[in-house]
Amino acid sequence: MKLANLIMERRINTDLQARTKDDAVLEMLSMIRSEGVEVDCDAIVACIREREEVEDTSYGHGFAFPHARTDAVSEMYILIGISRQGLEEKTADGIPVHVVCMLLTPSTIAKLYLQTLSGLATFARAPGILDQVLSITKGSELVKLISDANVTVDKELMVKDVMRHRVASVTPDDTLKEVANRMFGNRFSALAVVDHGGRLLGVIDDRDLIKAALPDYKSLISNLNYSIDVEPFEELLKREDKIKVAQLYREDYEVTTPDTRIVEVAAMMIFKDVKRVFVTQGDQLVGILLRKDIVNMVIRG
Repeated sequence: MKLANLIMERRINTDLQARTKDDAVLEMLSMIRSEGVEVDCDAIVACIREREEVEDTSYGHGFAFPHARTDAVSEMYILIGISRQGLEEKTADGIPVHVVCMLLTPSTIAKLYLQTLSGLATFARAPGILDQVLSITKGSELVKLISDANVTVDKELMVKDVMRHRVASVTPDDTLKEVANRMFGNRFSALAVVDHGGRLLGVIDDRDLIKAALPDYKSLISNLNYSIDVEPFEELLKREDKIKVAQLYREDYEVTTPDTRIVEVAAMMIFKDVKRVFVTQGDQLVGILLRKDIVNMVIRG
């Protein structure tokens, strides 16, 4: 099914006046009321704010996707607002939010809800799409633009519907210090190791960094009286600019493709007790699927 088939002209505001995401949500909810449908706006706003506290839904590229699964609605609503001047809130990529795509679904709808969010995000990633959206003046023009993008909503939930497209990575030539800084900056416990062409080579995680400081950790475990002549972490810090990723990274990682069913990957993650699976297309790294994202997006919503 094409994403455009789910978009209704009457639920598109091409001249959003709100300056904040909260106000945009309230302004866009008026489109439902204009249809004669009474909804509990306070309950919807509270649910959306709760979701925003978990993770900011400002996606980047000028788009935001506030969303909620709530029994305050009895059907799925896709509401789109276009702000000519942009919202005032700061964004991670520095591009003001101009397009607010709000998705509301009852708690009984899960798969279509996630696939629709994924489809909207795919549309937002298209090169030059923000300028094209800002050039339209009527809802019908936006529906046509989405239709021309040929974004589809799959019958089954796939890895591409849940995966993160931005993957924090390092190269074999990077140093231990650069790895630690990138892990801290991204709040990740592991990084992909890629070559300069974006080909996945391996993984390096926080355990690998600790092992670099404690190469004889097995002796420490088996003999608590094992003598250490120097403070291992202090010695590691002295060499952090000299130790290269090439010396530390591992090639034992799990990989999948964007078009693999999410249930298959989730089952594998449980069976092998892994927290992350890299997503590749050909030999190129295109995303990462984290176990916590399956919980946050699929189970929690």
